[in-house]
Order: sequence, then structure tokens, then C-alpha cells
Amino acid sequence: MYRPAKSSETDHETLIGMMRRIGVATLVTPTPEGIHATQVPVLIREDNGRGMILAAHVARANPHWRGGASTQSLAIFQGPHAYMSPQWYPSKQESGKVVPTWLYVSIHAHGRLTAIEDASWLKQQIEELTNVHEAGRETPWKVSDAPESYIASLSRGIVGLEFAVERLEATWKLNEEENLADLDGTQRGLEGGGPAAIELAEEIARRKLL
Repeated sequence: MYRPAKSSETDHETLIGMMRRIGVATLVTPTPEGIHATQVPVLIREDNGRGMILAAHVARANPHWRGGASTQSLAIFQGPHAYMSPQWYPSKQESGKVVPTWLYVSIHAHGRLTAIEDASWLKQQIEELTNVHEAGRETPWKVSDAPESYIASLSRGIVGLEFAVERLEATWKLNEEENLADLDGTQRGLEGGGPAAIELAEEIARRKLL
């Protein structure tokens, strides 16, 4: 990953927090047939004595899981991103030497992918994933709300994936190389945008305090 020093993010809790908020990753795995890429919702597990594990599942018909045991792979977590207008820079009025750019947060997890066909593992992964995303709803749906035979039938059509994370790389491209006035202007401009732009503005504010 290309990550200039000012854009690099290495704080573990910040990375894990962002990965959990994103909730979905693009798995990229090389195979003899070419590169497979699949977008999957993931669980992030850290309390199992094995380091960080990303737990996911894919359709059995998806060839991604057939790469074999411990296949070297990449999991890409694409965070908030937004266009940045040169109009937000106070320095535009002084020199005019400004151009637009794209601001974004991106995390790459490097590791090894292993397919899991154990029925109890799949049941636990599905239940945990559901509980994470149903949390906070007025009437959360549970896997047990559906007939057990129906869930068992659907589960036969999926395969679990465990991604053992070996290292993380992350870029917070937030224009922090610019002067403070232009960075403040960027933050104000983003605050007037949509949810992704507002989240980027919050990240600029947070990193100013570091």
C-alpha cells in the first residue's frame, strides 16, 4: 500500500474500530485461474489466542474458497471517502495554486485464507454476524427466529472463511500535508457534505489532537 508518512495510521485500536464500523471487506486471492475478489461481511475476532482472525462466509458456488489451505490473501476495508473542492482552501484566494483531490480512509489486512466447512463453526459465525448487525434495533432478529431446518438447508450452500491477519497497513488521506488554514477549510467543507464527508471531517478533527 502507498502510504506517505503523514497519511499513515498505525494505532491498533483506531484500525480495529474503523474495520468494525466498515463491517465489510473485499477479499483478494491469487489463484492459478487468476485473481479472485469477493466482498464479504466479516467478524473481527481477537480473543482466541491466535492473533486477529477475520471470519466470513461465501456461497459454495463461489470458487474463491477453493484456493486451498492457508492461501496468501488481502482483505481491503474501504472506509469513508469524498471529493475535496479547491474552493475550500483559503490559499486559493492568495495564489490560485490549488487543485481538487479525493480524500479517503483505507485499511489493508495481509494474511492467509482458509476454508471452513464445519457446520458448528458456520452456525456460530452466522449467529455472531447477525447479532452484531441487529444490535440496537428495537426488535432484533435472531437466527433462531427462522425454522432450524430452513437455516440448516441454507447453510449447506455456504462455506466459511478464516483469514489469519499477519499485518495491517492503513492510509488516512486527509490532506494533512497542507497548512493548517487549508486543513481547517477542508474540515469545514467536509462538514457540509454527506455522511461519508462528515466522518472524514471528524477524522481530521481527531488527528489534529494527536
